[in-house]
Amino acid sequence: MNMDKKEGRNLLNKYLEGRCTPEERVQVEQWYAGLTAESDWHMESARREEAQLAMKQRIDRQLGLAPSRPVWQRSWIRYAAAVLLLAGAATVFFLRTSKTPAPAPVAEILPGGNKAILTLGNGKTIALDQAAAENIAQQGNSRISKLAGGQLIYQSQGNAVTTEYNTLSTPRGGQYRLVLPDGSKVWLNALSSVRFPAAFTGKERNVTITGEVYFDIAANATQPFQVSIANNPTRIAVLGTQFNISAYPDEPLIKTTLLQGKVKVSSEAAVILQPGQQAVLANTPGQQPVSLLKEVDTEAAIAWMNGYFQFQQADVKTVMQQIARWYDVNISYEGKIPDRRFSGEISRSANLSEVLKGLSVSGINFRREGRNIIILP
Repeated sequence: MNMDKKEGRNLLNKYLEGRCTPEERVQVEQWYAGLTAESDWHMESARREEAQLAMKQRIDRQLGLAPSRPVWQRSWIRYAAAVLLLAGAATVFFLRTSKTPAPAPVAEILPGGNKAILTLGNGKTIALDQAAAENIAQQGNSRISKLAGGQLIYQSQGNAVTTEYNTLSTPRGGQYRLVLPDGSKVWLNALSSVRFPAAFTGKERNVTITGEVYFDIAANATQPFQVSIANNPTRIAVLGTQFNISAYPDEPLIKTTLLQGKVKVSSEAAVILQPGQQAVLANTPGQQPVSLLKEVDTEAAIAWMNGYFQFQQADVKTVMQQIARWYDVNISYEGKIPDRRFSGEISRSANLSEVLKGLSVSGINFRREGRNIIILP
C-alpha cells in the first residue's frame, strides 16, 4: 500500500470493523497477497485469490503444517489484520484453518469501550456508560456534562468559593476522555484514574493519577500544571504541553513520554524533557533516580489512544498484562513463563478470540476457561 504507517493501520482497522469501501477492501487484500511475492498491484480478482492461496500455502510450509483445503471467507485476513506480530525473527500474518474438529464454542469476549465512574466531592458516584448524554452534575461553580463518544466536560461558570475534588476512574476494559475546568484535555486508558478539583484555584493546577493517562495541557504561565502519581513521590511539572504517563502499580517502571512542549520530571533528582524524550524511573516506594531516554518512539507510547497495542521486544507478561486490562480477563501461568519477545501491533477493536488465535500462531500456548486465560509453557 502506498501510504504511511498510520494510514495503513487505520485502513486495517476499518477492514476489521467492516467499514471499508469495496475499493479499500480490495486494497487490503491485495496488500496481504503481496506480502509473499512481488505482485501486480492491479491484478484481477482471480489472480488475487490465487496469490492469497499461494501465501497461505507458503506459511503452512514455514510452520510445518500439513496441506489443507482452506475455506476462503476472508476470516484469516481479519485475524491477520487484528494481530500483526513479529515473534523472534519471523513475521507472522496468518491464522490457519485446521481439519481437526472445532472445540466447543465459548462466550465471545468483546474489546473494551467507553466506561468510567465519576466520583463527586460528596462521595456520590455516577456510572458514565449508563448515564444519558446531558448535564449530569454541578460541583461548585462548574457544570459537568457528558457528551457522546465517551467524553466528560467541566465548564467553569464563575469563581469558585470552595474547592471540591472529583475523581474519574476507568475499570478494566474501559477508557474515557475528560476536559478539565481550565480546558486541558485528558485521556484515560483502562484501569486508570485522575483526581482533580472542580475548579482550579491558587497558584498551581494540581492533579493526581494512577495507571496510564495522556495530557494535552492548556497553556497558563501564571498557573503551572503539576501531575502527581498516587502513592509515589514523582512529580511532573508543565506549562503547556502534550505528554503520556504510564504508572500502573503492577508494572516495574514509571514512564513519562513528551510529545510537545516541555516538562520536568522530579523524584530523587529532576530531568527536563524535550519532545521525543522519555523519563524512566523504578516504580518502588521512595524517591528514585530518573533516567532520560533521548530518542523514543512516541507513536508507540500513545498507541492505546489510537486504537491499538504496540509492542517493542516485549515479553509475554507485558503483552498479556495489556490484554488483561483491555479485555477484563484474568491471566495466570502454568509452569514456566515462555521466554519469547514480541514486536508489532494488535488492534484494540478486535474481539478477544481473534487476538488469542493470532497470538497462538505467534508461539503463545494457552487454555481459556471463561474469563481466565492460562498461559502454558
